[in-house]
Amino acid sequence: MPSTPAQDAHVSRPVAGISFQPLRWPGLNPQLVYGLAGMAVLVGLWALGTHLLAGGLPLAASLAPGATFRSLYELLSTGQLTTHTAMSLQRVLVGLALALLIGVPVGLAVGGSRTLENASSTAFQFLRMISPLSWMPIAVMVFGIGDAPIYFLLTFAAVWPIMLNTAAGVRQLDPKWLMLAKSLSATRSEVLFRIVVPGILGNVLTGVRLAIGVIWIVLVPCEMLGVSSGLGYYILDTRDRLAYSELMAVIVLIGALGFLLDGLAQRAYRYWSRKP
Repeated sequence: MPSTPAQDAHVSRPVAGISFQPLRWPGLNPQLVYGLAGMAVLVGLWALGTHLLAGGLPLAASLAPGATFRSLYELLSTGQLTTHTAMSLQRVLVGLALALLIGVPVGLAVGGSRTLENASSTAFQFLRMISPLSWMPIAVMVFGIGDAPIYFLLTFAAVWPIMLNTAAGVRQLDPKWLMLAKSLSATRSEVLFRIVVPGILGNVLTGVRLAIGVIWIVLVPCEMLGVSSGLGYYILDTRDRLAYSELMAVIVLIGALGFLLDGLAQRAYRYWSRKP
């Protein structure tokens, strides 16, 4: 009896005469195990790199994993990073919300009109290719010192993946559903909220996930614009104090928070994809 594709997927295939069998641990998620193994390799390379640098650069010992994790524990246990972390997350959420308020309506308009798409495509692609950080001097000049220029830069960075994915979702809608709604005399609001929005939500969530990755990268340099809080500000503070183990601790924290935000966006996308 011939095997099915599902059965074939579980059969190891020889490569250059070597047969690879997937490792299995009873009661453990293989994906989690492999992920932890990959992180262990990364930490090992980190430790090796700092050890090799320590001979010619004594400060490299402060950047080693041991000193970094001790500083991270102390900073978290004493609450020194609570305010900075909260401010950074607030800026990310505000920038993401503004990007959604701008990107989704514009994406709906562009995706629903071929004429508007042709007229705006070149301009949008031109603006999208400009690094958000290049707008820093202009943002400070226009909005002054504080959170306003940071919100502008984060919104500018996050709006493009949301807008482009929304437009792509509109263009991928099945025209038969729109024709059916028209034949049933559905109003514009009914078509929008009962057909278009549910149909493009997966694309919007994909855009949000991409936007989170971009906005989190842009956040740290943006928080060096004269504000007195945030993880980017704290990195400058640790540099000025020569507290390099704390600097590395904040870098690790930034990576962990970004990973968690991406995981939440991915979970939301999977949840929506499973909905009937």
